[in-house]
Amino acid sequence: MRHFLTLADFTKEELLEMIDLAVKIKVQTKRKEFVPYLERQTLGMIFEKSSTRTRVSFETGIYQLGGVGLFLSANDIQLGRGEPMKDTARVISRMVDMVMIRTFEQNKIEEFAAYSKVPVINGLTDSFHPVQLMTDYLTMIEFGKADDPVCAYVGDGNNMTHSWLMLAAKMGFELRVATPKGYECDPDIVAQAEAFAKESGAKLIFGNDPKEAVRGCDVVTTDTWVSMGQEAEKEIRLKAFAGYMVDETMMSLAKEDAIFLHCLPAYRGYEVSEETFEKHAEVIFTEAENRLHAQKGIMVWLDQHR
Repeated sequence: MRHFLTLADFTKEELLEMIDLAVKIKVQTKRKEFVPYLERQTLGMIFEKSSTRTRVSFETGIYQLGGVGLFLSANDIQLGRGEPMKDTARVISRMVDMVMIRTFEQNKIEEFAAYSKVPVINGLTDSFHPVQLMTDYLTMIEFGKADDPVCAYVGDGNNMTHSWLMLAAKMGFELRVATPKGYECDPDIVAQAEAFAKESGAKLIFGNDPKEAVRGCDVVTTDTWVSMGQEAEKEIRLKAFAGYMVDETMMSLAKEDAIFLHCLPAYRGYEVSEETFEKHAEVIFTEAENRLHAQKGIMVWLDQHR
């Protein structure tokens, strides 16, 4: 049995198998051919962090695969009243076929998986957002940007950046990361990604100049500067990230046909300008839709590898 906690746990070939499934299922979905790959299966969805895309995409996804999703807010189950994560895992995993968790600390989801009898999917933690990166790679494929791309991440060294590092390191492409001083990536995660990069031939570049990161690249991406739980730091962060907004001046440094990705929600006037966001809206909202399809590929793959 396999869990989907971080891209680090998979080979390039395994990740591409999931993507291939996602492509196949997306074509079927567009034709209104809903193949019941997970017929009568139940997906438990535990949310300690709220979400729009994660809930809608997983709940719709399991339904279209022939199963049913159970929305479980932390306040609705005993986890919110102090029940140990390992006990919650041992109970819920005896009643459902798969679990998705969206939470804060990575060690919480790792503990749950250690005691679970069914596959566990990381819907987001403070350290990683792997389902989003599978989505982004699927989107890159669809827009012709997955063949030896040069990608630039501009912004906070957060869970999205960590996941981009893992994707690049596994797939073997060049990733340039530009973060303000003091907001760099977790050094342990960087070290892990660099170890994978030595095997794949990926090139990971770190710096503090967003313009140098974007220059001549195929894909530009960013994320909010103030994530959930960081609201008290907002004013400090806005000052630290001055000059990091992806706007048309910055995008003009990338290749002429470069695409811009954003995991959403996007805060115009902060990490991205209104003009740039709307110019790339078709890509961004295709990316958002692809959460549904990428996650179906992941769920079906995990079911096949029990």
